[in-house]
Amino acid sequence: MRNAHPSRLFLFFARPIAYMGRMDQMKTTGLTPLSEIIDNCAFLDDWQDRMSYVIELGRKLPVMPEGDRTADNKVQGCASQVWLVTHADDDTVDDPLMTFEGESDAHIVRGLVAIVLSIFSGKRASDIAGIDALDLFSRMGLIEYLTAQRANGLRSMIKRIKDEAARQVG
Repeated sequence: MRNAHPSRLFLFFARPIAYMGRMDQMKTTGLTPLSEIIDNCAFLDDWQDRMSYVIELGRKLPVMPEGDRTADNKVQGCASQVWLVTHADDDTVDDPLMTFEGESDAHIVRGLVAIVLSIFSGKRASDIAGIDALDLFSRMGLIEYLTAQRANGLRSMIKRIKDEAARQVG
């Protein structure tokens, strides 16, 4: 983004938050669509710009109510505190539409949570198992800049979501 024209920077930072499918009806309001995140990461040529963008995504993440920050919702294996709440659409008992809420006390991790939620929220439980989120992070140029602790935490978040989805498939 170093050599980007000022008008292009305005367009990048002034993009409205969009919604995917039925997600605006469920508990995913405020998530940036995955396609937009991928496009923006492709546009950013510097790792510092990408990390700034990740932090910005975290800032847009809705605040999780204190009552949801419980030991049951805490993700084990993360150095920072991370909480995930799972919602399953009751309309299709055998293969529900899954949505997730998340929170972290660390800025970069909160941004990673926002990306993870954009990857998985609004998907059928059966589809979640086939999503290679680490590959998506790698293609966005994010995985190689994570510390070992953050990468382990990311894996723990992904595993938690996949485990939750597997329990829902009937």
